[in-house]
Amino acid sequence: MLWRRAGLDGAGDEDIGPIEEPGREDGAGVEVALVHRPKYDDWTFPKGKLEKGEHVLRAVVREVEEETGLTPRLGRRLRPVFYLKDGRPKRVDYWVATVAPDGPRRRFVPNDEVDRVEWSTIEVAKSRLSYQRDLDVLNEMMAGPLRTTPYILLRHGSAGEKRDWLGDDVLRPLDPRGRAEAGRLSGVLSGFGPLRVLSSCTARCTETVLPYALHARVSVMTDRAFTVGVATPGGAADRMDDLIADGVPTLISTHGELLTGLVPEVCARLDGKPPDEPALPKGGFWILHVAHGSLAAMERHSV
Repeated sequence: MLWRRAGLDGAGDEDIGPIEEPGREDGAGVEVALVHRPKYDDWTFPKGKLEKGEHVLRAVVREVEEETGLTPRLGRRLRPVFYLKDGRPKRVDYWVATVAPDGPRRRFVPNDEVDRVEWSTIEVAKSRLSYQRDLDVLNEMMAGPLRTTPYILLRHGSAGEKRDWLGDDVLRPLDPRGRAEAGRLSGVLSGFGPLRVLSSCTARCTETVLPYALHARVSVMTDRAFTVGVATPGGAADRMDDLIADGVPTLISTHGELLTGLVPEVCARLDGKPPDEPALPKGGFWILHVAHGSLAAMERHSV
């Protein structure tokens, strides 16, 4: 769901000035993007279908771009919506999003799928939306913080078996599968905009984020606080406190054995509920959406 400050033109200016309070029931000063579909003659939110093999985080960016001409910058994930279409179950996932100020600009061209895109105030949107399920999504968006900062905790990609590596384990590299996972990462995470990148000092962790860093034109900073054999979950959580305090969107590449303790500790410090199963597969990551020093939402993915 794309939102902006009321009265702006959707060209990135919606990032000017913070909205300090969480979502407000009256929605004063907020507009959301609605699309009209001529096939159904309805008003709804931009959405679409996954292409074969496409990651959901890449799909949401692509579909919004195709239906509105605008590139979203993703915020917190909302609850999925389930309903029947032509007698078959359907699931739709939504994210709160703004227009990326550095995203490509495309002129919207009316087509057979979407012939109108309009920014509507919350009250107008409530009266215009064609489906109760969309109204429920809108209410959920406005019930939480509109602006959040992502902190992404990534387990490095596949790096073979430790027992098969004869050299120093710090230098153990990614294997072919891990390099493929690293290559996909930049596309998967593009919806969150440029991220500050920190990594364990090991080769497998830095290699996992190198393609992303090159694509995003950012540097990779190694950090002992996230390095296996040196760091502890408590020490890594202390470092996370510092990173969260400065409010910069951040990607951290580290180790599965460290993440198992780190994720619950960070959630607790942010007054959030830790996940029942914090462990990640290789190439998997948690996204912690933080607002006003608290955990607003979290989501789990694999590359």
